[in-house]
Amino acid sequence: MRSFLKPAAGFTCLFALATTGCSAASGPKTTGASPADDTASVTSYAPYVSAAEASATDSAGSPTTYNLAFVISDGSDCTPTWNGEDSLSDSAVKSRIARLRKAGGTVRVSFGGASGKELAATCGSATELAAAYGEALDAAGSAQADFDIEGDELTDSASVALRSNAIALLQKEREDLEVTFTLPVMPSGLDSDSLALLESANKYDVQVGTVNLMTMNYGESYTGDMGDYALTSAKAAHAQLKKVFGLSDAGAWRGMALTSMIGVNDIKGETFTLSDAAQVRTFAEEKDIAWISMWSTFRDRQCGSTSAADDAATNCSGVRQSSGAFGEALAG
Repeated sequence: MRSFLKPAAGFTCLFALATTGCSAASGPKTTGASPADDTASVTSYAPYVSAAEASATDSAGSPTTYNLAFVISDGSDCTPTWNGEDSLSDSAVKSRIARLRKAGGTVRVSFGGASGKELAATCGSATELAAAYGEALDAAGSAQADFDIEGDELTDSASVALRSNAIALLQKEREDLEVTFTLPVMPSGLDSDSLALLESANKYDVQVGTVNLMTMNYGESYTGDMGDYALTSAKAAHAQLKKVFGLSDAGAWRGMALTSMIGVNDIKGETFTLSDAAQVRTFAEEKDIAWISMWSTFRDRQCGSTSAADDAATNCSGVRQSSGAFGEALAG
């Protein structure tokens, strides 16, 4: 997913939030009901928000969690910053996080994104990388980490291994740390690079809470309905997650999250509508998917100019809507 930098070794006890029957020594403890208890778990709503800049639509849909975008390297070394610009101690960001919490949601720190350098590309060792991740989590007061890995970072096997090792080290220090991997997906499912990343997490015994699928930007040949594509992608990835992590049907659904790019996507011809949002919400509830999200609250309003519908804008959706309508639809 775009940043806000510019306008316009076999199965271990992974999926700690989704699986049952794991030993207490194998990772973070499950805090919710097991997937078999279909009366207790609810699909939550957790949109992506700018860590630095507030939006009037942040609270639409009463999010359970806010994904704070993004922590990346400062560009040259292993120093974590918000979007490569703001220090972790930035007072405006700290005030923003406090206001989001006051609105009723927890915060999840999202590392990576489509712009800048993810810390695994600039840190020299797993220990150093784990410390950088921990520093960002402490600055936000969060025990939830999202790793949005895409583009060159996804194909770099060295940084993938370094990241997995660092996360595993960090989870040994912080037993309550919940980890999400946010990965690109196609209607055919996760590609070989994404699967390799999950296998790497498995190898290093990373306790993965959810795999968040970016149901967006498929390619110019995909001219059909974006809601249908999101469901098809989820079903294909579901089979893959079962295989990679040895999960049951219910466990694989509960270990999944879905994130759509609302309105006009970056690929010409792809538009995710309010009807698509309602379709995804219904599907997520039926399958007991852990959470659904969108990119982003900053875009959840109608553009002032109709010309914006031809290109994906950073600060509006490009479709006719009332402010906050996508948040309300995805929250259900």
